[in-house]
Amino acid sequence: MSEQILDVLIVGAGISGVGAARHMKTRCPGKKVAVFEALDGFGGTWKVHTYPGIRSDSDLYTFGYRDKPWTGPPIATADEILTYMGEFIEENGLAPLIHYNHKITKAEWSSAEKLYTVTYETPDGEHTVKARFLWMCQGYYDLDKGYTPDWDGMDSFKGEIVHPQNWPDNIDLSGKKVVVIGSGATAATLVPNIAKSCDHVTMLQRSPTYFSTGRNANDLADELRRLEIDEEWIHTIIRKKALTDQRDFTAAARSDPDAVKKMLFDNIKAVMGEDCDMTPFTPNYRPWRQRIAFVPDGDFFHAVREGKASVVTDHIDRFVPEGIKLKSGEVLEADIIITATGFNLKFLGNIPFVVDGEPIDFNDRLTWRGMMIEDVPNMLYVFGYFRASWTLRVDLLGDFMVRLLEHMDQTGAAEVRPQVPANERALERMSWMDAVDFNPGYLQRGEHLMPKRIDHLEWQHTQDYWHEKDALPEVDLDEASLVYEDASGQLVGKASANAA
Repeated sequence: MSEQILDVLIVGAGISGVGAARHMKTRCPGKKVAVFEALDGFGGTWKVHTYPGIRSDSDLYTFGYRDKPWTGPPIATADEILTYMGEFIEENGLAPLIHYNHKITKAEWSSAEKLYTVTYETPDGEHTVKARFLWMCQGYYDLDKGYTPDWDGMDSFKGEIVHPQNWPDNIDLSGKKVVVIGSGATAATLVPNIAKSCDHVTMLQRSPTYFSTGRNANDLADELRRLEIDEEWIHTIIRKKALTDQRDFTAAARSDPDAVKKMLFDNIKAVMGEDCDMTPFTPNYRPWRQRIAFVPDGDFFHAVREGKASVVTDHIDRFVPEGIKLKSGEVLEADIIITATGFNLKFLGNIPFVVDGEPIDFNDRLTWRGMMIEDVPNMLYVFGYFRASWTLRVDLLGDFMVRLLEHMDQTGAAEVRPQVPANERALERMSWMDAVDFNPGYLQRGEHLMPKRIDHLEWQHTQDYWHEKDALPEVDLDEASLVYEDASGQLVGKASANAA
């Protein structure tokens, strides 16, 4: 590997990296491409997470790849997703491109060479490889360790404390009293799945989360299959319908949040009963300021209704030997405490970047359309959507990447970097996301790692798939914010003409 110069090095073999590899192999067949994955297999989060019931919280018609039909239930288990990805790798001949146990530790750009020197570790030691372009696809959180707050008294608890991200193979929940701390998708997945075996499970939340629930099925897809419609057609139709429904739902959450709230609550009451106490399921913010977790077939609410699980809303005072003491004074007894408290944000895997000897602090730089970084050459990164499926952006950025590489080949460019035009450099640099619009805890905790934005569309990440699906294919690759150089360092394209 170290003897050749790669045209594109893709970092990560999760859902993003595998999708990126397919774009490169099928659409840029003349390019030398490799995928480096730190783990010993593909799948990323779906490989790492093994807690009971682990499943998607997006429908697979939109979370799946654009060009591979999904034929299972809309919400899929991790095993089903891994099987789907394995088929995708095999069908597209991607396996030879993927190198496992390759952990990147540094990326150093040389403007003189127009190359990155990438340092990476494998089981047999440290190596380097040179690459013309980096495509960062390693996700946005730390796969090694989840986020657990440092509560007082944790050492005094006589039971076991487990984070879902580091689920032990030998844990025995049978007959145990379990407390799950958290109220997001992970907690809502764990509770019904462990309620089957433990004595009782309590979900302890500081504040409620919005849940959406319904059948884990797609009636239109099932009807089209009954009519023996081709699966590729079904995938396209259901994907478009799901995206239209998501767009309308997101718009309604802004324009008529009370109506959306009522709809979500009515679905819960359909399982729990009209007279159920909705207090534990009523957040103090409007829908979609944080991600809405889907509960397939209402399994979480069935567990609560049947008395196998309960929900407590309170703050933790401290851990005590027998469980958790709450601010209210109540003690929740527990044999096992599961901290479904989220994850630690990472940006580009926390890989150190150096450009011409200068270490890059991404928090000091602007994002260019949520895919490149101000003054960082030849690097594109995948960061997906919060209000739509992550993978949708993988395919959009795959289209963009192919177009960008073709443009560079046609113009003789060896380097491209986003550069803020002089008339925009004095604008206020703001945090990456607008906290009024979207404010999950992991983003607030990790804000110091993320690039900044300014009040110009090209210098922010809109998080709006329905805008980007039309806008990104129309981006002018010669716009003023993109600067190109040839191998000798001379400006090429419009920048060259403007300089002249």
